[in-house]
Amino acid sequence: MLKFTRLSVLLTTLLSLSVSAKSVDFDSAWKNVLNNHNGIAAERANVQRQESLASGTSDLNLPSVTLSANYTYLDDDVTVSGQQIIDSTNTNQAVAGILDQLIGPVTSTLTERDIFTSSIRAIWPIFTGGRISAAESAAEGKTDEARSQLKMKQQASYEDLAKYYFSVVLANEVVKTYSEVEQGLAKHRDNAVKLQQQGQIAKVERLQADAAYDKAKVDLRKAQQNSDIASAALRSMLQMNENITPETPLFINQKLPEMTDFIDNTLATYPGLDLLDAKEKQASSLIKAEKGSYYPEVYLYGNYNLYESDSLSAEIAPDWMVGVGVNVPLLDNKGRSEKVAAAHSAVQQVQYLKKQAKEDLSLLVEKTYREALQAIDEYYGLASSIALAQENIFLREKGFKQGLSTSLDVVDAELYLASIKTQRSLASFNYMISLVKLLALSDETDTFVQYQLQAREGK
Repeated sequence: MLKFTRLSVLLTTLLSLSVSAKSVDFDSAWKNVLNNHNGIAAERANVQRQESLASGTSDLNLPSVTLSANYTYLDDDVTVSGQQIIDSTNTNQAVAGILDQLIGPVTSTLTERDIFTSSIRAIWPIFTGGRISAAESAAEGKTDEARSQLKMKQQASYEDLAKYYFSVVLANEVVKTYSEVEQGLAKHRDNAVKLQQQGQIAKVERLQADAAYDKAKVDLRKAQQNSDIASAALRSMLQMNENITPETPLFINQKLPEMTDFIDNTLATYPGLDLLDAKEKQASSLIKAEKGSYYPEVYLYGNYNLYESDSLSAEIAPDWMVGVGVNVPLLDNKGRSEKVAAAHSAVQQVQYLKKQAKEDLSLLVEKTYREALQAIDEYYGLASSIALAQENIFLREKGFKQGLSTSLDVVDAELYLASIKTQRSLASFNYMISLVKLLALSDETDTFVQYQLQAREGK
């Protein structure tokens, strides 16, 4: 009955853990990050913002139409007398005298002191020296820059996810390894107790077994805490409250494609280089815009009066007018030539940065590639050490029972096997991080599953 109760409690515990924990493979985790990561969402919003701004620059080619209304208050009415009219005409004195007698002291009000007008005005740029097209090109460059920043953020998030995700996998493997050590040293402690009771070993040997077992329990709890910390970091990145069980294990491939393939793909697709191209496009647009300030501006304009006050000047004034305007820059105090020179320097700066970036990327890919190869060599090189350590544990346990080995020999054998297993797991983890970085740099993240399948087939 007691065994049945313990079994039911164990099954209930396992069931509750399986319900509260959610299994997630690496590909699903990456899709989750793409959909929910705040940093990526912010870069997407920036792309939308730049696209809207770029779309708005095309309106620069359209006419601007404004509705205006004005109220003016004069110090007095605007009037004209008959004598002023006569004086303004080219008539001889005789005719002027006759007109003066006919008109007499007549005064006419052209407009009252309160003036209210309303009109529609339109200006349509015809030629701007290339400044509008330069503005459009610069806006496109900013949009390309925003898209490149989004891709770089996705790339960095992909690498971060790999570190968080496979850190949990590594921590779980370490927990498993230390759990095996704890079980092995528990068995050794039980054997030591029996042998001491039979008088085959001294008390100090049994105490050594007790101390080693207690230390193994402490190490196991520490490994479990590290696993919990790694899981918390992964949950935070995935924005999930429930416990996560990674489905994708650590793996390692026996070989990799040629390093030159990764370098070529990186130099052809790396978004950081596209970002520099966008910067160069903006700088080139700035040159065009600054040169455009040397050219005249040609525009059409028109005005239509919607409302005017009831006055003589309003009656004789035309209701609408159209025309062509030209602005010719003769002398500029804004440093046009210096701005053109500065724009050329900006283009050269970006070109130098791009050359340096290509050199740095090639070096980074080579370094990452060689680190992956080093991890492969370390992983497979430790295979024989695993077999040796397992055999050593068997012989030390057997020798301990026969009085040929000490308790310390058995403990050292158990810890040596644990260290080799941990080192091998760490080599696999380092390989995974290097592989993910290579795939992210070369824009081949979609091929991750292929490497996983190749690793399975290679076992």
